[in-house]
Order: sequence, then structure tokens, then C-alpha cells
Amino acid sequence: MPDALDATPYDALLLLSFGGPEGPDDVVPFLENVTRGRGIPKERLKEVGRHYFLFGGVSPINDQNRAVLAALHKDFAEHGLDLPVYWGNRNWAPYLTDTLRELVADGRRRVLVLATSAYASYSGCRQYRENLADALATLQAEGLDLPRIDKLRHYFNHPGFVEPMIDGVLESLADLPEDVRDGAHIAFTTHSIPTSAADTSGPVPAHGEGGAYVEQHLDVAQLIADAVRERTGVDHPWRLVYQSRSGAPHIPWLEPDICDHLEERHAAGVPAVVMAPIGFVSDHMEVRYDLDTEATAKAQELGLPVRRSATVGADPRFAAAIRELILERAAAESGRAVTPCALGALGASHDVCSVGCCPARAPKPAAAGADSPYA
Repeated sequence: MPDALDATPYDALLLLSFGGPEGPDDVVPFLENVTRGRGIPKERLKEVGRHYFLFGGVSPINDQNRAVLAALHKDFAEHGLDLPVYWGNRNWAPYLTDTLRELVADGRRRVLVLATSAYASYSGCRQYRENLADALATLQAEGLDLPRIDKLRHYFNHPGFVEPMIDGVLESLADLPEDVRDGAHIAFTTHSIPTSAADTSGPVPAHGEGGAYVEQHLDVAQLIADAVRERTGVDHPWRLVYQSRSGAPHIPWLEPDICDHLEERHAAGVPAVVMAPIGFVSDHMEVRYDLDTEATAKAQELGLPVRRSATVGADPRFAAAIRELILERAAAESGRAVTPCALGALGASHDVCSVGCCPARAPKPAAAGADSPYA
């Protein structure tokens, strides 16, 4: 048996994710949850939901989260980390508030949260913290004792997140025809967000053009491109591009879009492209539809060979990274010396989100940060 690892003071890990429909009848109610308060008509939601209906009304994200949970359970057991793992979603069952009730009923008092988003942004970090605050407020109104909740730091540059993506790009390059392989361009993709949200992402000192959101993605892209060059001897050109825009046309969002980028690269004479979705933890709907369906169809229309590299998903190295992040945070909370693990130029991210980090347009309480009302 492995020696027991100590996660004190934490007694539970909560996997916090977006959620997704698990059948055709779930699609519109799920989208109503996602867009609650925006006044979007049901007929419009049915139109928006066409991506899900193409896949039988089932989002891949829930099964992928189950796979991540299984990988975590396996890794923890193999390494002697006795830490129960729970799962809650923002927009679909299992709902976050229900999961927090379960945690309280089980007597959990110090909870670490793993969000399925590796980078700093409002939608990828603070909005989850707002969801936690909303859920804690509900439990407080019900007279329940509230657990203390902390959130694991951004893990975009942890080796256990980066190394699987390096392997994915290498495998995609190897799968291209030999006559176009060395000339292939790498399009590193992530979710487009409004430029105003990008500019204010991360702590206040990181605010500016693109903010921490763009800076962190560029750092990861450079790490992968450098590793590919070192392992193949070929210096592939690359660019950070965006996908999955969903906002009003008059609001500026990060560009270029992946489909526009494929057209531009084809016009420039690039012989092939590898699409590397570094902004996503797993192959959920934005990857399956926007890249595997829409962008791949655009490439076929152009006659441009493309491959899409794998996301990290349930890779054992990612599960090991989460274990390391848990022990790192537990050591810091216990006053023990710790050296955070991180690659690239930016170093390890902050443990606690500061005031003004990834602000919302309309301020709301957010848990697990310096401005938390539930410290």
C-alpha cells in the first residue's frame, strides 16, 4: 500500500463544471438555465440547441466529467490520498447546490474546488465563484452549517496539463500526409470572449489588452510549439485563434475565428493545419461541433488537410496534476513550505483571487476569493 498523503486541512474535493443535456428533452431546459435572466424566447433556444440535436441531444461533457472523476479516484487510491471527490454543475444535474447539501450532510468542513477551466476569465473563474456564493447563500437560508470553500489555482501551465497537449499535437502532425507534415501550421484554439472581459481578466495588474486570458493562452501555445520543435526538429508556425463566439454582432469579441483563419492560411498557401484546442479541458460540445464539425467542414471545402489534436480529458497525467495541486494548496494552508509546479514564463498562478480579479459587469458576491462573504 502507498504511504498515506495528507490533504489536511481539506476533507473533500468538488469537481465544478458547466453541465450539459443528456437527452433531447433536456436541451431547451438546459439552455434556459444557461441564459436565465436574458429574456431569450424558447423558439430561439431551440435554434441555438441545434448543435446538441445533431448529437442526439446529448452533450459529451457529463460523460467526460465522469471519466475525469474515475481517473481522480484511481490516482488518489494508487497514491494513498484519502480524499472524497464530489461533482456539481452550474447548469444541469448534478446541480451545485444539491452537491453542497450532500457535502454538508456528509460532514465536510473544508472543501477544495476544481473548476473545469484552466485559465483566468470571468466565465472560467469568477462566474463559478459567483455560483458557489449563490449556492452557499441558499444553504445559509436553509439553516445549514456552511463549509469553508477554496478554489484550486489556475492550472494552465502545470506539466500535467501541458504535456498531454504536446503529445496530442505531435500525434496529429504524425497523422498528416508526409508531403504536407513539415509545412503544417498549428492553430491553437480557445473560446472567444468579449474583448472587454479579456482585458479585465486576471488580477488588476494583469489588466490591459487581452489581460491574463490572452497572456496565459499565448504562454501555453509557446510551450507546446517549443516542445514540438525540440522533439521533431521542425519549427511549425502557429497562432492563437478563437472559436464558439455567441454574443451580439456589435460587441467586439476576440478574433480571428478559426474558420476565418483556415481560409486565410489556405489563401497564404499553407499545406495543412493542426487545430489544437488548448483552451478546453475535454472534448465537450464546443470542440465536437465548432472544430470537429464546422471547422473541419470548412477545411474540406477549401481542400485543406486538417487534424484536430486531443484535449487533456481523463489523461492520468492530468489526474496526477490535480493531486499535486491539492497537496500544494494543503501545504500552503497548513503553513508548510511549498514550491508550486509550473512551466513557462508566467509562473504559478495565485491561490486566492484578489479584489477586482475578472470583474463582472454587475458586481455579485463571489466565494473562494479575497472578497468572499463566506471566508
